[in-house]
Amino acid sequence: MKKSYIESLFSLEGKVAVITGAAGYFGRAFCHALLEGGAKIVILGRGEKIKEFGDLLKSKYGEKKIDYHMVDFYNTDAYKNCLQKTVKRNRTIDILVNNAFEFSRETGFNDPSGSISSISREQWMRGLEAGIYWYAVSTQVIGDKMKNQRFGSIINISSMYAIVSPDPGLYRGTSIFNPPSYSAAKSAVLAFTRYTASFYGECNVRCNAILPGAFPNLTGNSYNNPKDKEFVKRLEERTVLKRVGNLEDLKGMLIFLASDASSYITGQGIVVDGGWTIK
Repeated sequence: MKKSYIESLFSLEGKVAVITGAAGYFGRAFCHALLEGGAKIVILGRGEKIKEFGDLLKSKYGEKKIDYHMVDFYNTDAYKNCLQKTVKRNRTIDILVNNAFEFSRETGFNDPSGSISSISREQWMRGLEAGIYWYAVSTQVIGDKMKNQRFGSIINISSMYAIVSPDPGLYRGTSIFNPPSYSAAKSAVLAFTRYTASFYGECNVRCNAILPGAFPNLTGNSYNNPKDKEFVKRLEERTVLKRVGNLEDLKGMLIFLASDASSYITGQGIVVDGGWTIK
């Protein structure tokens, strides 16, 4: 049956997408969304879990739809080499999703050492490298291919904390903590998004950013004790829609920006936060 115009507009059939940080919390949802939209995906991750996740996807969607690579993004030469191999193996690359980040004590997360008064230079630099430089490397390599083929959509994952500050009151009495380097890096992602859109636009390559709001991973190891449940309640009360985000809330925006439905949109940062930033 022939697709309608609207169905074709949002379809990713025949497209190839590269996703960094693909085995993470957001990354997994992005992979499923792109595959369900019809795309073939090339997924990159730092740890062994990328192989496990890649095999899981292959069993569900088929061998030909997924290609996965384990690479240490901190090893710039290895990272570039992996991206260059991906470029050579695919006739076209239509979509790049810059999603990878390191959420750990080393980047100042969920530890008193990451506070504004004590965060170290090493934590700052590691957070900025993970938060913006990894995006720059993938954009340089994949973006060059997109420029030559004269089409492509780059989607950078930023955060609402690029445009508003975390509320200190939300974190009191919990083990949850966002360091200042995270906000700085995610703000840089917005600037980089506009810069990329400006310089790549003449080649018909678009670049936009998604700014997620409160999307706690309620199925992981966190948020299982009373203090963390109280934290989730605080997040819910802070949003206009009175609930935290779930991964389904991000899939639609990703498909929109990846597809031809957004063909005249570039250089934008689109907030998906349940109304958090309007108050």
